[in-house]
Amino acid sequence: MVLLVKVEGLTSSHRSRIDIIADILDAAGGGVRKTHIMYRCNLSFKQLETYLDLLLNRGLLKTVSEEGNSSYMRSFKITDKGQILLQAYQSLKALLAS
Repeated sequence: MVLLVKVEGLTSSHRSRIDIIADILDAAGGGVRKTHIMYRCNLSFKQLETYLDLLLNRGLLKTVSEEGNSSYMRSFKITDKGQILLQAYQSLKALLAS
């Protein structure tokens, strides 16, 4: 006889730090500006600054400078090291889901 028990609250609606990091790395795949990352990942400006500092210092993101029409724009792009982390995260998440 198999007994199935539904456990309430087993999954949380809150994202972990690694989930947020993966979201940022995924968003920065083709090179994006800070505002795009903030909206796409649903982060406050303060949270975004904290995570960008972390990812830049760890070499997972890099800045890309662009000359605009009359303004200087700075974009963020995922590095090879960041791509490796993102792929590992996605693989682990897929294993846990199956």
